[in-house]
Amino acid sequence: MRNLFLIGSFILLTGCSEFALLISAGSIGASQNAYARAYNGMDILTLMSTDKSIKKHIYDKGKKIYDEGREIYDGR
Repeated sequence: MRNLFLIGSFILLTGCSEFALLISAGSIGASQNAYARAYNGMDILTLMSTDKSIKKHIYDKGKKIYDEGREIYDGR
């Protein structure tokens, strides 16, 4: 009976999306990680002073470098 219950629960649990499992486990792990706390603190300070998050700064800088490289490659 126990094996049947385990097999049934494994079949049902494989239907859960990976995203839901990451969210449930990630919130516990991220709240205990000192690096995550430091990054979130820096991100909040950056967001308050520049109205852009750290990720947005990195994205904008990468896009600028990509566009400059494309201009050189296209010969403009």
